[in-house]
Amino acid sequence: MNRGIVLLLLFSVLILLSGCWSKKELTDIAIISAFGIDKNDKGQYVGTIQVINPGNVTGGQQDGGSSIGPPINVYTETGNNLTEVSRKFSTGISRRLYYAHTNLVVVGERLAREEGILRLFDAMDRDPEFRITSEVIIAQDMEAKDIVRTITPIDKIPSNKVIKTLKSTEKNWGTHLRANMKDVLNNLVSDGKEPLITGFQIKGEIDQAMKMANIEETTPKAVLEAEGIALFRNGKLVDWLQGSTARGSLWILDKIEKTDVNINWQEHEEAIAYEVIRQKTKVLPKVYNEEPLITIDVSAEGDIGEVEIPVDLTDPLVLVKIEKEVEKEIKKEIQEAIKQAQKNKSDVFGFGEVVQRADPKLWKKLKSDWNSVYFPELVVDVKVDAFVRRTGIRTKSFLTEIEENRK
Repeated sequence: MNRGIVLLLLFSVLILLSGCWSKKELTDIAIISAFGIDKNDKGQYVGTIQVINPGNVTGGQQDGGSSIGPPINVYTETGNNLTEVSRKFSTGISRRLYYAHTNLVVVGERLAREEGILRLFDAMDRDPEFRITSEVIIAQDMEAKDIVRTITPIDKIPSNKVIKTLKSTEKNWGTHLRANMKDVLNNLVSDGKEPLITGFQIKGEIDQAMKMANIEETTPKAVLEAEGIALFRNGKLVDWLQGSTARGSLWILDKIEKTDVNINWQEHEEAIAYEVIRQKTKVLPKVYNEEPLITIDVSAEGDIGEVEIPVDLTDPLVLVKIEKEVEKEIKKEIQEAIKQAQKNKSDVFGFGEVVQRADPKLWKKLKSDWNSVYFPELVVDVKVDAFVRRTGIRTKSFLTEIEENRK
């Protein structure tokens, strides 16, 4: 009986061990690192894929930077839907398309404005091979294929360059943010929030962006740069947040890690640089007579990074005044972001979700007209508390010491 039980267990294990039935050899697949989507004048989708050329990528690393050809190859096809576009790529590519390593999706601005992005992500979300963690960006004032075709210096694979730029600018500057497909989809189906997606542009000569000669010079003629944050309403791009206004949105979303806030001092513009080292934002709801109110409470802590005028940083009263000026600047950025979002009737901050959690019954009455009626008139109270942690190694600026020595 024991022998029969053992044989039964072994037979069960053999059934479960499927082996390599679904194996894919590297020489049989085309690894796609980025996927760009546009729409032409005929109403057809234009898909552009960035296929990694493994031999040139690894060869460049071993040879110290030189390679015999481009690290990527780019292909473009048109179709009435994304499935058709994907299938038509097989007419020009001998290998099976492999989307599991696609880490970047680029949407052209024209498509994002006219049609929106909901249908695009519906198709991708249905594909079991496509990663929902792929980062999403908008090609600002240009087509997605221009971004996908660009060859970048330092980072051989252009999609990696874009993603690293997103990480860096979100962490160190605070005017852009990362958004993957999962984040965008969640916001699109949410009752009380719209998506925010970072834009990218080619700065310089666009026709040089896809040439190897562009990265063989010390100063490339065309470079990819993050530019603004796209504001959406009902899945369609309606406006762009730029500069300090874009940073204001990240203050609200509690996404600021590090940044530099410049303040005016004694009629001198941007004379003192305040380096934020940590911050915390709380969005609190209140309801009075079935009228929702929002309070944004921001606490920031930072160091004095640079002083361009004579300032006595050993004086506590001076530090208090600097803190007040920093608070005014941060509050101004937040209010500008809210004003622009309300003007476009797009609740990208998730205030609707906050109201829903605070009073679900009230939210049922408001949600159908939230973006069009209630959000544009929503009263938002902004409170900012800034603290100067350190003034740097020097307690006095060079200009202060010069003035003291002259006296």
